[in-house]
Amino acid sequence: MATSALKSFFAPRSAAIIGASEDLSKFGGRLYKTMIDFAAASGYRGEIVPVNPGRKTIFGHTCYPDISEVPQAPEHVGIVLAAKFVMPTLEKCAARGVRFATVMSGGYAESGSDEGRRMQQELKAFALRTGMRIMGPNCNGFASYTDGFVMTNTSAVRGARRVAGNVAVVGQSGGLAQVNVMWRAMEAGLDISYQVSCGNEVDIDAIEFAQFTVEDEATDVVLMAVESIRSGERFMALAKAAAERAKPLLVLKFGRTDAGRRAAASHTGAITGADDVCDAAFNQFGVIRVEDCNELYEFAKLLRTRRLPKGRRIAALTGSGGHCVLVADTAASLGLQWAEFEPNTCAALEKMLPPLVALGNPLDLTSAQTGSPTLFPDSMKLIASDANVDVLMPILVAPTISGMDELVKVNESLDKPVAVLWTGYCPENKDIVAATLNQRGVATYRDARMCLRAVRTAVDYGDFLQRRAAEPGVIARAAPTQAADAARAVLAHAGRVVNERVSKRALAAYGLPVTRETLARTADEAVRAAAAIGGAVALKIESADIPHKTEAGGVRLGVQGEAAIRATYDDILKSVRNHAPQANVDGVLVQEMAPRGLEMMLGVTRDVTFGTVVSVALGGVHVEVLKDIAHGIAPLSPNDARRMVDSLAGRSLLDGVRGAPACDVEALCDALTRLACFAQDFGTEIAELDINPVIVLPRGQGVKIVDALIVKA
Repeated sequence: MATSALKSFFAPRSAAIIGASEDLSKFGGRLYKTMIDFAAASGYRGEIVPVNPGRKTIFGHTCYPDISEVPQAPEHVGIVLAAKFVMPTLEKCAARGVRFATVMSGGYAESGSDEGRRMQQELKAFALRTGMRIMGPNCNGFASYTDGFVMTNTSAVRGARRVAGNVAVVGQSGGLAQVNVMWRAMEAGLDISYQVSCGNEVDIDAIEFAQFTVEDEATDVVLMAVESIRSGERFMALAKAAAERAKPLLVLKFGRTDAGRRAAASHTGAITGADDVCDAAFNQFGVIRVEDCNELYEFAKLLRTRRLPKGRRIAALTGSGGHCVLVADTAASLGLQWAEFEPNTCAALEKMLPPLVALGNPLDLTSAQTGSPTLFPDSMKLIASDANVDVLMPILVAPTISGMDELVKVNESLDKPVAVLWTGYCPENKDIVAATLNQRGVATYRDARMCLRAVRTAVDYGDFLQRRAAEPGVIARAAPTQAADAARAVLAHAGRVVNERVSKRALAAYGLPVTRETLARTADEAVRAAAAIGGAVALKIESADIPHKTEAGGVRLGVQGEAAIRATYDDILKSVRNHAPQANVDGVLVQEMAPRGLEMMLGVTRDVTFGTVVSVALGGVHVEVLKDIAHGIAPLSPNDARRMVDSLAGRSLLDGVRGAPACDVEALCDALTRLACFAQDFGTEIAELDINPVIVLPRGQGVKIVDALIVKA
């Protein structure tokens, strides 16, 4: 079923509640009463039928003993019955042609029992067999302010009817999504289009609901609070759909733990945590990850205006000097810049401002603001029109009603975002609060840091959309078929742990630059190989049983001369036998010494949710200590690769420090995209891949892969 078909889920022509009651101490009573009250207030024209064999009427509505006796088959059915009665009821619903069912009953997989898991699998099989779409089980339903229809018992939707807004809330939990996000968002002055609490997700899950809201014209911002992401592939498709429509997708994803970490043969696998990958996927696809429920709606205040900053230059004005200092420090800590006003703005302000007011940004109007009702709005209009200002930040302490009216007008006239910091109250009417301005479309905050964090979030999202527009599709070039065929032929006869030499041959098929080398099985062969390479060489043990050669004493660098090569050959074999007596040794690899440069690491792992992950980090032995690593989801675009490299804390090392030459960053990024092509082509065939080190040479000289290890799945 197309996602658009969910419109009938939220706006059914008719609905029924099986298990409805007139007893408000029961779930079925509160549910039905909430639904009919909301429908009456919203003007919903469809029929909401109660079904209960023990009642003739419920709250004045005719009650039917069984779904089979309802005169007209409802389009959407809510079920509030003990779990053991749900399947027989669903079978009757399917026989009547019901399209949607919301199963609020609990006792399924969330119970942890075998019987609960069995019943949930039975529900899943039923949905697949019949085509009926099921929400739940163990859910608290949904609300559509857009359509004036709810199927939930939460008190968060009761009371005065709220107008439909442009913010959607999608969660798995009922209390968290409906109260901690939706209700508090409305309390803050935001209005909601749709809210979903989808429970155990036996059929329709949070991703599908979010996809609907992204595609729906009523919604401009989507807020998600989820414990798990069922499909990384579908989630990334959701993120791409949101980006195509420039609709911010904000996600509170629980589970920031080290549970995803696992021991692995490669460095990459040992240092890649599941949550690190989740962060990387979100960053790559423009998903805004938040830390707590309040950040969802706080950031949405500004993002829902669909006016994104063209840069990070902000301007603030207030009558409080202390607030100027506060926001100046906070903005700097968040990487925001204070705009330099254009000359004509400065000239106009100097004419307008009293002598005691110093021109600056943030602009402190001092107590002069109190004596002149027009000083603040007139100054604000001048600053708002300045082309150097990307974000306007009026700071209110005790504003007048007329001053706030002027602020609303300025906000409506601009194509740039306005983020208001209101720290005080309205002396003329204390019932006018920050939520009042939010309801009038002005993003208003009570705390400086949250206000400026919302601005920074909008700046970052705007940057993402600009990068995306500059590189349509955000898809790396496809690897030639012959590259995949050549690499597959190289790997065909290798074991699960592929040695360095064979691993590098497979990578070379994708144009990745590797060192020249020869496998020597005797000291004489090692001498001949070194002579063919010329100059000093590296000698390394080759054994699938020894993935980390240095720890086994299996690596010697800068060896030159026949005698030294023979002695080193024998010494390596002796060290390895002492370290791993049972290891099968293929020989000793004689390899050219790579030129001097900066050691980096590239890697590939498989994530259970997001699939193939490509990583870059500072290389050598430091990678596991510093853990300065960036991840991306294959395939990578050149922009993705550049963003990964630029995000490293040690990025400045690539620019050259203490006289060292600047490194070839372009070649490093190219190697990342080529590696991502390899990773994408081999998909689930490769469990891990570790390139450590890859030497990044001076600018214009490329990179050189010195060591590599592939572990097959």
